[in-house]
Amino acid sequence: MNNRTDIDIVLTMVDRQILQSYCDMLDGLSQYLGDGYEIVLHSLEDCNHSAIKVINGFHTGREEGAPITDLALSMLEKIENQNSEGKGITYFVKNKSGEPLRSTTILVRGENHRIIGLLCINFYLNTPIGKFVKDLLFDERPLPSRQEEEPAIPVQEEKFSSNSVELVEHLVVQIRDEVMMDSSILLSNKNKEIIHRLEKRGVFNFKDSVIKTAQLLKISKNTVYLHLRHTRQDADSE
Repeated sequence: MNNRTDIDIVLTMVDRQILQSYCDMLDGLSQYLGDGYEIVLHSLEDCNHSAIKVINGFHTGREEGAPITDLALSMLEKIENQNSEGKGITYFVKNKSGEPLRSTTILVRGENHRIIGLLCINFYLNTPIGKFVKDLLFDERPLPSRQEEEPAIPVQEEKFSSNSVELVEHLVVQIRDEVMMDSSILLSNKNKEIIHRLEKRGVFNFKDSVIKTAQLLKISKNTVYLHLRHTRQDADSE
């Protein structure tokens, strides 16, 4: 007996790889958003068992292997009709208990720009504000009550550069200052250590980074290349 629906499609190997990449990505997205968000990835290969990834499914009672919903099917049509690029649509729904959710459905496109799945994100609007804030914010110093649960997320500095030149300059100056302040590094090895750390940070993947580094360190390009070559040789021998 054929249980496939009219919308079921045959996935290619590339399509499957794309859906798997979404599955891998969603774990990280869920960790960032917190427990108030339910995330469901549907594959259109088999709409009877379309849910191939379900995170925080307790909000709607869904598990992996669950069928696609009637609303998701209608949203698929709406997205295609209302958006020239079919990016997605946001709306409000209620779960089985009548509790409100703010939802969005996003098309997942595969090989040849064909629609192969749906990514549904539902925010549980009855999430206590304290829980919501706790998921989004953190204290650098762990509170006594949190020490038994999990360590606080460390505060990291991030440079939001407008271009690669600005980013390279920032990293060279930052690492140069760190090395120069480190009294345990011999003066004769300072530049070598700077180049080593810049290489580990991936700075030399950027265009003209060697020239910019030489300018900021006030050394020749050949000196930068020399230290860089030694650093890479050491890495290859490990």
